[in-house]
Amino acid sequence: MSLPITHADTISARLDRLPASRSIWKLIILISFGFFFELYDLLYTAYVAPGLVKSGILTTTTPGLFGTSGVAGFVAALFAGLFIGALLSGFLADRFGRRAIFTWSLLWYAAANAFMAFQDSASGLNFWRLLAGIGIGTELVTIAAYLTELVPKHVRGRAFACCQAVGFSAVPVAAFLAYQLVPLQPLGWDGWRWVVIIGCHGALFIWWIRRALPESPRWLASHGRLAEADQIVSELEKKIERETGQLLLPVTIATDNIEPVQMRAQWRDLWRAPYRKRTLLMIVFNVFQTIGYYGFASWVPTLLIQQGITVTSSLLYSSVIALAAPVGPLIGFLIADRLERKTVLMVSSICIMLCGLVFSQLTNAVGLIIFGVFMTLASNILSYSYHAYQAELFPTAIRARAVGFVYSWGRFAAIFNAFMIAAVMRGFGVTGVFVLIGCAMLIIVLAIYWFGPKTRNLALEFITE
Repeated sequence: MSLPITHADTISARLDRLPASRSIWKLIILISFGFFFELYDLLYTAYVAPGLVKSGILTTTTPGLFGTSGVAGFVAALFAGLFIGALLSGFLADRFGRRAIFTWSLLWYAAANAFMAFQDSASGLNFWRLLAGIGIGTELVTIAAYLTELVPKHVRGRAFACCQAVGFSAVPVAAFLAYQLVPLQPLGWDGWRWVVIIGCHGALFIWWIRRALPESPRWLASHGRLAEADQIVSELEKKIERETGQLLLPVTIATDNIEPVQMRAQWRDLWRAPYRKRTLLMIVFNVFQTIGYYGFASWVPTLLIQQGITVTSSLLYSSVIALAAPVGPLIGFLIADRLERKTVLMVSSICIMLCGLVFSQLTNAVGLIIFGVFMTLASNILSYSYHAYQAELFPTAIRARAVGFVYSWGRFAAIFNAFMIAAVMRGFGVTGVFVLIGCAMLIIVLAIYWFGPKTRNLALEFITE
């Protein structure tokens, strides 16, 4: 027995049988452009921090545990915004759609960053960084849900790897611009301000990107808008048939294999089986991966300075290390749909732990750069893997709010992580920071090993059962 062509579950089946054609990759690349500007704004923190200290706005260490005049306060303001954005965005994206929230969140954080570039006090800087973080947190969650729902099941891993490769190419761009500009004052304006304002230009491209992107057909179907979902999928099918010169296979689904469509998602859905265990797993994961990932990514130049490297040299080394940022997802592209995602998460976490401990014992430039590159590669393979993984674990009706909720725990923890890392650095040096990172990675490995389900090449509807 088969279902009507516009049935919600058939919409998903029609998407999953599509080949990895030019039209599919075009959608992936367009979403990835948004991710590029997002990561530029998210990760320039580490590279402008020395400039903020040099200009006298911030201090390297934090007076008192929760002082706001240090680099830790600036990092904490970002993560406070990320927490708020991630927590709210899931409800917004599930209510108003992936496309609309994808668009407006980018405009939001671009505007907030523009105002931040003109601040001269720690309080003003932190306030606008907080507002920018809200937009960035919203965008991060929305992109994960959007990408998961638009692409076929056999492309999901590579789609996230591609998105992250494009996005993380913003890291060497930000690092290089910081290396060139932060030590200087072009036109009498602090170099860090130029780095910030350059990133705001992403908003100029968003309307062009938006026009070429459809709403998620799965989201439309889950809200009963089957005719709109059918129209989008039908147009995509026609494009792919023209590109390949072949007719697509017909779609039939046995009625005993479908998952009931939830027209109205409820908060309590996150806490019923099997989602309760997955929700708790990803809360633990997000809390501890934040220590491992941002403990290094947001502190690279500062950690190098603590190792005795000068400000200018630390920015140079950081720029070289940052060149590896998009390479991690490119490696992931080769393995994404071949290896189980939970395996990739565990192996990359172990690599972060070991490379970090070695990094903490080095003082020579070559060694610092080599193991900094290894840390960056492992961190970004971890990043693409877990963004794909946690979006796969929940059904369409609650995907954005579930991802937003579990992701927000990591952002909330990061508020305090920034102060914790500053305190550990002050008391135990760089070695103490990487021992902390290693312990966090070990907890992640054990949690994923014992409680993480498999998702590779499985239909979203099957994973959620």
